Amino acid sequence: MRRSTHLLLPLPFLLFQLLVSSSLGIGPQKAFAQAGGTLAESTVPFDVGVILDTRSWIGNISWTCMSLAVEDFYAARPNYTTRLRIHLRDTDEDAFSAASAAIDLLKNVQVQAIIGPQTSTQAKFVIELGDKTQVPIISFSAKSPSLSSQNSYFIHTAWSDSSQAKVIASIVQAFKWREVVPIFEDSDYGSGIVPYLVDAFQEIGARVPYRSKIPVSATKNKILNELYKLKNKQTRVFVVHMTYSLGLQLFSSANKAGMMKEGYVWITTYGLTDLVDLNGSSAISVMKGVLGVKPYIRETNKLRDFKVRWRKKYYQEDPNAEVREPTTFGLWAYDTVWSLAAAAEGLKSTNYTSQEFDVYNSSTDLATLGLSLTGPNLRSQIINSYFDGMSGKFHFIDGQLESGAFEIINVVRHGKRRVGFWTPAYNLSRHMDMKADLKFIIWPGDTKTVPKGWEWPTSGKKLRIGVPVKPGFPQFVKVEKDNKNNSRIGKAYCTDVFDAVMAALPYHVPYEYVPYEDAKGESNGTYDDLVYQVYLKNLDAVVGDVTIIANRSLYVDFTLPYTESGVSMLGTY
Repeated sequence: MRRSTHLLLPLPFLLFQLLVSSSLGIGPQKAFAQAGGTLAESTVPFDVGVILDTRSWIGNISWTCMSLAVEDFYAARPNYTTRLRIHLRDTDEDAFSAASAAIDLLKNVQVQAIIGPQTSTQAKFVIELGDKTQVPIISFSAKSPSLSSQNSYFIHTAWSDSSQAKVIASIVQAFKWREVVPIFEDSDYGSGIVPYLVDAFQEIGARVPYRSKIPVSATKNKILNELYKLKNKQTRVFVVHMTYSLGLQLFSSANKAGMMKEGYVWITTYGLTDLVDLNGSSAISVMKGVLGVKPYIRETNKLRDFKVRWRKKYYQEDPNAEVREPTTFGLWAYDTVWSLAAAAEGLKSTNYTSQEFDVYNSSTDLATLGLSLTGPNLRSQIINSYFDGMSGKFHFIDGQLESGAFEIINVVRHGKRRVGFWTPAYNLSRHMDMKADLKFIIWPGDTKTVPKGWEWPTSGKKLRIGVPVKPGFPQFVKVEKDNKNNSRIGKAYCTDVFDAVMAALPYHVPYEYVPYEDAKGESNGTYDDLVYQVYLKNLDAVVGDVTIIANRSLYVDFTLPYTESGVSMLGTY
């Protein structure tokens, strides 16, 4: 993948490096020229910084989309007097690299806006710089909900992660799962969605008994240890929210841990759902049966044409690439550039300057950063954008790109299949314009049987259910030995009722009947003695014709009676 100039060079050497790169046909200036950015004498340059890691999937794909956006915008508007002049800073995915790149762009290039950075962790400090200098920081990929609330010069051109919480909760509610465990990356990006998920689950009556944090730098053994911990718990419904590389490791480890078989449920957020498109067979082999949510983008003729041109350009620059689609993030990157180009033209200015710049001091001296004179108007132009973009309606509400419908994806043996949609109006549905159930789903273990979502842990013991032993009335209370399975089975009314109750639970609980008998097979004591065994924890429960009396209620709890009080007669029929 592409890499361009390094960031931590002295200013004279940096300028020399950029000039040499341009003359050799490489680097960010060459990329800009290919995108239709050659400036005529009558046009005014509008400097825009871009902070991406083009070694990553999102960065690499998005850069191609942004180049095409510049080309398409000015091809359709040749009479516009402004031209975006893109300055790419190709960074690693750490906060320090992004901060250094932002300071360089603000101080030495004096950009009017910055697109990026790529991750939520990187964005924190860069957003503060944007507020200090009144330079809009526009991100299509840093999606943590916590980034949008307090910084007026941060513009989020992607759907917030919080928007998918209700979608996932609707899936959980549709299948009547009672417990869910979020598995998330231990970072600003990973933890940002968790409060919204928990709130959404609480609204539908689902519990979150445990939250699993996976460190960004976790080894395979670390991930396996955490998965084994989850395997020994009862919950079998997991919601995964993490970046591509860590997500692929997680599902690979889940296969090794035996957690991608029948009975398990895995749901991915849209930041991870695209993994199948990006990694192809390597992702499919470890993710079969997974459900994923992602923004629904209608397949228009304009979008189909764009995908053809994107593939052609992308493969010219990276012939060995296996990626087939520009992904949702790439389309958001395209629309971000489009909105910024329109906003720049709307300013109608020929002098984009900043106050208090001192370009001769240290290139990383925060005290000398200027205050953008165009920033307030530029921000206003962007957040008032309204157009049909590649990703759909591009429209802001309270400074946040408006979210819309989601599609539900099922990863299957040969790729992925759409099983339904979610919209605010209809909730889950098979089609966009009606309310109905989802299509059938292939779950982990290659089964169509809906998982119950809760199982007795692999290390758990069976419940011991005590049954009284008494002569007479075998139709009411009776347990026989099953020599085939070396167990006891109920053969009477009381045990039939108990079996029916256990079968109706939304999860499987193993149990066994334990007759309260002595070595001779006769009763081992009174009913009071039998009830007291529950208090002593020798038994987990008792099933039978046990009368509710005050003395026994001191030691155990009783269910409601399932027969009428009074005198009854039992007989054969």
